[in-house]
This record gives sequence, structure tokens and C-alpha cells, in this order.
Amino acid sequence: MDCTTQAESLLIVDDDQRLRQLLAEYLRGEGFAVSEAADARQLNAALDRGHYDLIVLDLMMPGEDGLSACRRLRGQGLETPILMLTAKGDEIDRIVGLELGADDYLPKPCNPRELLARIRAVLRRQRAIPSAASDGSELPVSFGDCSFDAAARILSRAGKRVRLTSGEIALLAVLVRHPRVPLTRDRLASLVHGRAHEPFERSLDVTISKLRRAVEPEPKQPRYLQTVWGVGYVFVPDAAA
Repeated sequence: MDCTTQAESLLIVDDDQRLRQLLAEYLRGEGFAVSEAADARQLNAALDRGHYDLIVLDLMMPGEDGLSACRRLRGQGLETPILMLTAKGDEIDRIVGLELGADDYLPKPCNPRELLARIRAVLRRQRAIPSAASDGSELPVSFGDCSFDAAARILSRAGKRVRLTSGEIALLAVLVRHPRVPLTRDRLASLVHGRAHEPFERSLDVTISKLRRAVEPEPKQPRYLQTVWGVGYVFVPDAAA
């Protein structure tokens, strides 16, 4: 049992009772406190009752589906990490889920051990930016009209806080801690997710796109988060930095 996750609480939202109970039992055996909800209505009631460290949210549910629920919760300011379960092969839905604020996704049917690994990776990002990405400096970094404090996990633009998911914060932290150093997708995935970049996986590119909209004056012509063709991405600070 991983003692670092022993006290952390999860909420599994899935209308498939058998799968939901199977995953809940497995995760309880790994030291998590697990609650269950069958639909968005029960999800809302559970959130009214208390706090959760992470929500496992099925995309396909009767009534309000997972995408709509994710959009609504993020719109209400909920910062709890969301790991979305999607039907196998539905890449478009996974991309949309990330665009709406999900922190990670896993196709169904899923291996409980892989779900556990993804949960732990998201929670590690939520607790702190991975130490492997750090160059030892925790001073806020300023570029353009933005200021990013990795230690406090806060991005501000023109003096106003910009809400980011844990994955977006972790990716931005990795990039700004390696200024002018092109990082491959594999390296970025390893530093951010703790796993290899999977072929054809779009999550990294989607996150970069969201970060560009958050920090760039012209997202389609990025000044700070640039693409290095055939390699990956690089953070280019202002010339005086």
C-alpha cells in the first residue's frame, strides 16, 4: 500500500454499477477513501456533502453527461482534479474533455492498475510540481503581461489570476524551468505525467494549445510557447529575462 495516498479521497461517477463497484473496491484496497455516484445528480449531492481529492468521471452517462458536467464544474470554479473515462477509440471526446478542464483521461474498458497509476500521477501533480522538473529555483517567472509562480501554482495575466488544471500547471512549470531548451514530447510526458508519451496521443498538444490561449497575445502565432518542428516545444522568455 502506498502510504502517500492513504488519506486521499476519490469520487467515482459512473452509471455502470458493476464497474463502479469493482473500481471502488480495488482503489479502497490501495488505501483510498472512495465514494460512488451513478450520475451527475448524485455527483452534485456528493460535492455538496464534502471535498474530494480527485473525481473519476465517466463520459457517457444518462441525463447530464460527463463532458457537460466537467464544463459546468470548471465554470463554477471547482479545481478538484478530474480524470475522465471515455469509450475506447473516441479520441475527439477525449480531446474535448481536456479542452473543458479534465486533467487526464483513460479509455474504457480500463485496467484498474493503469487507472491507479493515472490517479497517483494526477495527485502528485496536484500536491506539488514534480521535483524532476525543477532547476532549484522557485521564484516567480514573468513574461509578457504574465507572471507564473510554480511554487504557489498560480498564473496571473495583467494582474488577474488565470485558472489552470494541475496538468496545465505542471506542463507550464516544466517549460519555464527549462528556458530556451527544446523539450521532446517524450521528455515532457515523462516530467509531467511520469510516463512515456504514447504514439498518436493528443493530450500534450491540447494542453499546449490551452496554455497558449492563457498566456499568448496571439495564440496562433505563439511568442513564448513555441513549437520546435520535429522535436517538441520550448519556452522562450523575453530577451531581458
